[in-house]
Amino acid sequence: MIRVMFLCTGNSCRSQMAEGFARERGRGVIEAYSAGLNPKGVNEKAIAVMREIGIDISHHESKPIDPDLLQKMDVVIALCDNAAESCPWTPPEIKHIHWPLKDPAEAEGTEDEIMKEFRRVRDEIEQRVKNFIQDVRNG
Repeated sequence: MIRVMFLCTGNSCRSQMAEGFARERGRGVIEAYSAGLNPKGVNEKAIAVMREIGIDISHHESKPIDPDLLQKMDVVIALCDNAAESCPWTPPEIKHIHWPLKDPAEAEGTEDEIMKEFRRVRDEIEQRVKNFIQDVRNG
């Protein structure tokens, strides 16, 4: 089993959704964690769009990066440019991946338009996590 840390700025949307997918879809393959550079609390809209597809992240907590835990990861996946650029130093044996995803918390418009953006980002994260799990299984 590999240990994966999903990072983003606030640990409120993208990294929480990625952790939720990895825990649900990667059981027995991935030990998933998430953290943020500036934790803001788990976004209610992220909880809602994940609940729509049967994944409950309401119990997740928004956490800062734990440097000791980070050093124990096999893979660190940054879900935004800020996290990719500001991630604390890790040894070269820890693989780094960057998934530059737009922050749905910054979406503007009607409630329906904002929720549509949360769903779009959720679906993109789901596909990326699925592909990542497949890559891990294929070695």
